[in-house]
Amino acid sequence: MKAFVVLLLCTFAFQLFAAEAKRPNILFIYADDQSTKTVGCYPGSWPWVKTPNIDALAQNGVRFHAAYLGSWCMPSRATMLTGRFPHGIESMSMEGKYPGSTYDPKQCPFIPAEMRRQGYHTAQIGKWHTGTDTGWGRDWDHQIVWNRPLHPENAGAYYETQIMSVDGKEQTIEGYPADNYTQWSADYIRGKNRDTAKPWYLWVCYGSVHGPSTPAKRHKGTYKNAEVLLPTDIFPPRPDKPDYLNKTQAWFKGSDGHPMAGKGGEAFGESKRGKRFDDWVRQVNECVPAIDEGVGQLIAALKESGQYENTLIIYTADQGFSMGEHGFRTKLAPYDANYRSPLIISMPSRFPSGKVCAASVNAPDLAATFLSITGVKVPWQTHGRDLIPLLEKPETAWPHPCYYEHMGNEYGSKVSQTILTGAKQDNHQGVPLYSAVVQDQFKLVHYLDGVSGQELYDLKNDPDELKNLINDSSQASRISELRTAMKAELKRTQAGFIDFVK
Repeated sequence: MKAFVVLLLCTFAFQLFAAEAKRPNILFIYADDQSTKTVGCYPGSWPWVKTPNIDALAQNGVRFHAAYLGSWCMPSRATMLTGRFPHGIESMSMEGKYPGSTYDPKQCPFIPAEMRRQGYHTAQIGKWHTGTDTGWGRDWDHQIVWNRPLHPENAGAYYETQIMSVDGKEQTIEGYPADNYTQWSADYIRGKNRDTAKPWYLWVCYGSVHGPSTPAKRHKGTYKNAEVLLPTDIFPPRPDKPDYLNKTQAWFKGSDGHPMAGKGGEAFGESKRGKRFDDWVRQVNECVPAIDEGVGQLIAALKESGQYENTLIIYTADQGFSMGEHGFRTKLAPYDANYRSPLIISMPSRFPSGKVCAASVNAPDLAATFLSITGVKVPWQTHGRDLIPLLEKPETAWPHPCYYEHMGNEYGSKVSQTILTGAKQDNHQGVPLYSAVVQDQFKLVHYLDGVSGQELYDLKNDPDELKNLINDSSQASRISELRTAMKAELKRTQAGFIDFVK
């Protein structure tokens, strides 16, 4: 009997070990300010763009048509860390000289901390833009981080010498940052700085292609002869669009009529004003190959170390970036050109390859998927929906609306205070606060400044969002349905300003 009991215990222990061994690793690759136009596998990208490694990832995975992860750098990252929309993230705020920021980890716990407690080795490498506290030793087992909030004087160093924190110790590191991040990440994948007995979660945060968009020397001039077509509405008029677009106009006509860069609104990293539009587009795209090469090197490290089959790979960006569309040269606005990120998810051993998913998803959905596939539980309500059904069958009908928002510098209960007390923020680089929802390829935008009104777009027939249908009487029932869906999402996520959405 004793021998039988021992055998049972050993069998149970082996099963637990085997189950632990099968828990997938997660390689989460995050670019910065990247338009889908800069990724070759996306329809509508510049025809001369070459991203062979990112395209290969799509060929071995699922490419999502639309991902809405955040309106700018900080809220996008905060949502990925918490699984909650900005209006549900308490204690986070901008503080001191930009990008100085802070949060209370007791009120604002991060998902990686729970992953760490529940058996994962966690690491973050690259750009950090969410509080001076980077969470090393609490959220992250290993971290090589460019802490922009802590060092505002170094916060514009996207392509030059950076002040890095390496597992809590500061160092000044030379070299092209994207290449550094790739090397450190490949080392981690191969086993350096981690417990090789544990599954791992690695968040690689590139600073490219954020302005000033300085390509690596080896890539300068790659696209010097590329033809650059102009967006339809880079200049006004823009009938039936909100008046704030006249204030955010970032391009003016040069002496030859070609668009020249005017104001962009960035606190750091602006391209020089007066730069030709076509030259700027080429320059931004010449920053992408360094990331693309990095993707190839990281996947090679996975394959060489025998971990490829058991690793979920995600490629995305914190948000999109308008390349002249609607007159912008920034993110923030609710239009796809400004907000929509590329999103590719690959794990050929588990999910189909070479598929395209038409569903629109958001950052909380990604966080929910990470929790689902790892089996990690968090002791707070998250706002996302598990995307595994879409990964398994990308063509499946997806009944859920995709909600996203722009709350400027505000988070948590401060969002509702700002909106409901009448202190309506309309000064975050000139873009009003808003809530937006996408469902059945239609988008409804509800501005929260009490002035800019609403917008409705047919994304299937008008993907460039040139014609606002909000006053089209034939769309009345659709507008009502989308408004109901928006309010349902606000109620589900306990937004305190739901009554402001009429």
